[in-house]
Amino acid sequence: MNKKTILTPTADKKIDEIKKADILVGIPSYNNENTIGHVIKAVRLGLTKYFPKFKSIIVNSDCGSTDKTRKIVKNNLGDYKALETILIAHEMHPYMRSLHTPISEMVTTFRGTPGKGKAFRRIFEIAHKLGVKAVVVVDSDLRSITPEWIQLLAAPIVFKGFDYVTPLYARHKYDGTITNSLIYPLTRALYGKKIRQPIGGEFGFSAKVLNEYMKKDIWDTDVAYYGIDIWMTSVALANGFKVCQSFLGAKIHNPKKIATLTPMFKQVIGTILSLIEENHEKWKGIKGSEDLPTFGFQSRVIPEEVHQDFNDLFKRFQKGVEKRKIFWKEILKTENYKALEKIALKTKKSYSFPNELWVKIIYDYIIFYHRFKNIFMEMSLPSMLESMIPLYFGFTSSFVLKTKNMSNPEAEEEIENLCLEFEKLKPYLVENRDKRD
Repeated sequence: MNKKTILTPTADKKIDEIKKADILVGIPSYNNENTIGHVIKAVRLGLTKYFPKFKSIIVNSDCGSTDKTRKIVKNNLGDYKALETILIAHEMHPYMRSLHTPISEMVTTFRGTPGKGKAFRRIFEIAHKLGVKAVVVVDSDLRSITPEWIQLLAAPIVFKGFDYVTPLYARHKYDGTITNSLIYPLTRALYGKKIRQPIGGEFGFSAKVLNEYMKKDIWDTDVAYYGIDIWMTSVALANGFKVCQSFLGAKIHNPKKIATLTPMFKQVIGTILSLIEENHEKWKGIKGSEDLPTFGFQSRVIPEEVHQDFNDLFKRFQKGVEKRKIFWKEILKTENYKALEKIALKTKKSYSFPNELWVKIIYDYIIFYHRFKNIFMEMSLPSMLESMIPLYFGFTSSFVLKTKNMSNPEAEEEIENLCLEFEKLKPYLVENRDKRD
């Protein structure tokens, strides 16, 4: 077990005072002053309404907010007296970290660079020390969260014996493009579970899953940042935990800009590649995929519209062709590289990025990573991951063009077709990976 702790003696003392808890809800935050008050209220009401007989804890793990986030959290928590509350503030200043309760404030020391995964690490450690039965984590930029979300994420664990709960949302066809084009279809093909939102941001998990997380020493990797969500989901799937989904309705949150998605893409994909290597024996023999048990009433919800600019995405793809083709020639099979060259020459009107080519390209990257993960010759891992980004723009622009006149359900059918292509071509991954050993 990873015994290294980042909690201060002051924090440990507060945990000792609380002693034991049943349910913990963790909320990582960073400059979310416009939304976190609503999130806190929804969480508290959800715990009070649906779990009145359980001892519940709310943990706010802040990643160095410079706005009024922590002040708003403290003020909102002060409105409710029924539950214990822990706030953990990870300040950008390297010598300050604060542990707050509704009654008092304590200051302790923390050193290190903030990251979403590091915020989760503190949540995990507190939950583990309190011996909770269930942990729920929710993002702090949510505008659509309701008290029912807490029930839907915790109740399958507390009352139904599940170990891991992932969210199921009504989302616009252009929301979550990394998930739609890569994370969902690849995760589904690898582990054989139709887990629609592997990196949704809202999860519930049992003490058994928490104990598995606590065994891992991965906090010097991309898991400490945006890689945390896919790592959590992959660990649950690879270790055979009982997984389900809960329908939460529409997810309305602060949309991420392309500039933000670039580091997120690299960190998530870098994490996936390492997990694929680690879990090879567990996924290589899985064929097809199966539905997951799903909780919640799947009402007809119209999600908030998300705009994707085809011209911008296509331009980013074209710019990447000249800059990254030397990498692609090294990584991709010859026939796949030649096919990519052909579509890169197409005009906007005739442009199309076939599903089959996209899947083979992704599998080529996985195979290349397997072959050169320890040496990479003169190519570093960051450069390899960087070379995937224009391809992501290229495939996403094709999806936007193809689905521009489609409804959200019709676009979802296109994503389903992509998933089936990932499953169909999985032997390409397995066989070529073994050939290159």
